[in-house]
Amino acid sequence: MNNKTKHTMDKHQNPVSDELHALTADAQALLSATANVAEDKVVEARKRLSSAIEKGKEAWSRVQETASDGVKATDDMIRKHPYEAIGLAFGLGALVGYVLTRRD
Repeated sequence: MNNKTKHTMDKHQNPVSDELHALTADAQALLSATANVAEDKVVEARKRLSSAIEKGKEAWSRVQETASDGVKATDDMIRKHPYEAIGLAFGLGALVGYVLTRRD
């Protein structure tokens, strides 16, 4: 994957990534704020929240890896078959244009 492709991926990923990091930080702040509370319900909620944070981190990592693999595969195919890619893009653009003009 070249730097331009990576930069484009990073640019589109940042808003979602930023929101997830903020959510994680808020959840961890809540865990810290309730660290000295020993009530059973609070302890159980803290355990569930900790587990949810870890599962969320794992899921996000898998999503990033899958997206990265998809981008790499697409980039490789376009580089191996540039004329077919151009033709496909043109054909899809024409089809979408035709469908949109027929909607009215």
